[in-house]
Amino acid sequence: MAASSHPKRAEVASVLPSAIQRRYVQYLRLERSFSDNTLDAYLKDLDKLLRFLRDEGIDFRSVTLEQLQTFVATLFDLGITPRSVARILAGVRTFYRFLTLESEIAADPTELLESPARGEHLPDVLSVEEIDLLIQTVDMNKDEGQRDRAILETLYSCGLRVSELCHLHISDLFLNEGFIRVHGKGKKERLVPISQRAIDELMRWFQDREKIAIRPGNEDAVFVSFRRGTSLSRITVFHIVKTLCAAAGIRSTVSPHTFRHSFATHLLEGGANLRAIQEMLGHEEIGTTEIYMHLDRQHLREEILKHHPRNINYKSKA
Repeated sequence: MAASSHPKRAEVASVLPSAIQRRYVQYLRLERSFSDNTLDAYLKDLDKLLRFLRDEGIDFRSVTLEQLQTFVATLFDLGITPRSVARILAGVRTFYRFLTLESEIAADPTELLESPARGEHLPDVLSVEEIDLLIQTVDMNKDEGQRDRAILETLYSCGLRVSELCHLHISDLFLNEGFIRVHGKGKKERLVPISQRAIDELMRWFQDREKIAIRPGNEDAVFVSFRRGTSLSRITVFHIVKTLCAAAGIRSTVSPHTFRHSFATHLLEGGANLRAIQEMLGHEEIGTTEIYMHLDRQHLREEILKHHPRNINYKSKA
């Protein structure tokens, strides 16, 4: 079957030059001896990366390791499991090895790209003190200072995915009622409570936002770029968080998604019902939310070891 007539391959062709796609299909079939089903799976996974790069305005020939790491973080943000992410990255590596062999690129950007562990993945969580430190680290002398504070507070207050934050509209805010409408995966909408602190930061940001020349089509975007007047990209939000972590001296791996994990974990530690957390996160299956039970059990164990009389007595006798 010709590559151009296959529906899955035509999908990739919309973002990949036809000549490169044709040679890549031949490489997978002839040199790697892939079956049609495996070949199609590799192209479908590659398409996820190519569409991500297209949306971010990045040429696939000049992608960097950091941009690939952002792509990986975005996959987790979409709720894709570590096992599936590892499979997608296998296809991405194969594609870039092919480009290197074909002299389309000088160096393979995936050489240092790590795959996630396929076992149970317990996400990193920030403490309340660390989140407060990050927010306090924002340089309010910069034009974007208030915007960045509002971004961090909204991420933490509402447990949003970074894609949900970037697509948040002013018409989705019901601040008098204390709720926002979130456009989640599969175009599903949900109402999420928003804290008064986040509301206050947003209201101060809207005063600064009025000074920006907003480009047509972006008038309803909550968070926009000062320079371009367009809605913020996911990469920009990742960069904001990474820069603030470096300035605050936080060495653990932190991404916008860390605020979502912290939101869920802190709610559970505070006694919130798991079903309520599931609804606020927009998880279709309760099993996806139950990972936070493991985090909470670890927290409980630490508290028991620290405060339980048996452990205190044992330590005093040691």
